[in-house]
Amino acid sequence: MSVALQPLAAGILAVRKEVQNKTTAGLYLPDAAKEKSVVARVIAVGKDVKEVKVGNDVVYKEYSVTEFKIDGEDYLIIKEEDVLAVLAK
Repeated sequence: MSVALQPLAAGILAVRKEVQNKTTAGLYLPDAAKEKSVVARVIAVGKDVKEVKVGNDVVYKEYSVTEFKIDGEDYLIIKEEDVLAVLAK
């Protein structure tokens, strides 16, 4: 996944991770019942970002991102201050 887009300042470019469509009991959820994931994979960072690196999975505030689509791919721009946690690998 390569996009010619570089976030400015403390911006983070990310792709939302897929939500599981199967419950722990083995039931499959329809698309309408799924919640949006608040976990995303970072694919680019602005020059002022200090704590987040490319390749990190981050948890972010759900309603504080900018969502957009380029060439059929969905992307997010997240401010570093709206990142709540970096997931350990």
